[in-house]
Amino acid sequence: MGFDEMDVDTIWMNGEFVDWDDAKIHVLSHGLHYGTGVFEGVRCYDTENGPAIFRWEEHLERFYDSTKPYDMEIPYEPAELTEATLELIRRQDLQSCYIRPIAYYGYDSLGVSPGDCPTDVTIAAWPWGAYLGEEALENGIEVMVSSWRKHASSQIPTNAKTTGLYVNSLLAGEEARRNGFAEAIVLNKEGNVAEGPGENIFLVRDETIYTPGLSQSILDGITRDTVIKLARERGYEVDDTATISRGELHTADELFFTGSAAEVTPIRQVGNVEIGDGSRGPVTEELQSAFFDLVERRTDDHDEWFDYV
Repeated sequence: MGFDEMDVDTIWMNGEFVDWDDAKIHVLSHGLHYGTGVFEGVRCYDTENGPAIFRWEEHLERFYDSTKPYDMEIPYEPAELTEATLELIRRQDLQSCYIRPIAYYGYDSLGVSPGDCPTDVTIAAWPWGAYLGEEALENGIEVMVSSWRKHASSQIPTNAKTTGLYVNSLLAGEEARRNGFAEAIVLNKEGNVAEGPGENIFLVRDETIYTPGLSQSILDGITRDTVIKLARERGYEVDDTATISRGELHTADELFFTGSAAEVTPIRQVGNVEIGDGSRGPVTEELQSAFFDLVERRTDDHDEWFDYV
């Protein structure tokens, strides 16, 4: 569904609420030319207690942290961005939505150095269903290992959620879709499993759960952290510093993606190899159910993770 088909009409931009169609930037904005922006993807869920943003504080902390390698200073306090986001959701009467805060170097000069370019900040929110499709949540998806590698943290910071870096994700994802797959798995420069283009990845073997560690050039995902905590609360052993070889993907009992957009999505096939019995595995199903029970507030666990609108 395109934005024109959605019932959204307002964006918060540099301290003001503006009409959706008027939220524009100059074509010579630094961030457009050099990818000098940072962003977040956050979900607000429709719960019995009203709309609630999931783990907003953690997303906001990462948002500010992502600016540090780029010497970028967000000219608003976290409390201001929080209130702006809550008001944006209220103004558009959204019950559930995807929230996109972004900060980027704006218009002033166009050398590689941002110089005196301002840091512009924008927040948008819109309805967005299952990222990889509703059917994918139940039946899983088919993926391929991309020929594109994830850059190393010694090249570009991998713990910062930077706009320009998602060219790497786009290349991997589009390669997969051109080849008939729903998504890609990206290896790091050493040839070990890193993540998906916009997701972290988990592997299950003998009911132990493995996920690549931060040293594997991954983004420190907030949904990743959520699922690790949910799994441990249910008695699973979780290795969150794992090194996973490409070959281990094919012999896994289960594989699944996590992410704010992807939520918890099973992987049923890698290339031409079925994973497990080619369907959503029992551990994945349990953790997926626990995740949706949590975010839709069918349980009172972790109420501290929610900001109610």
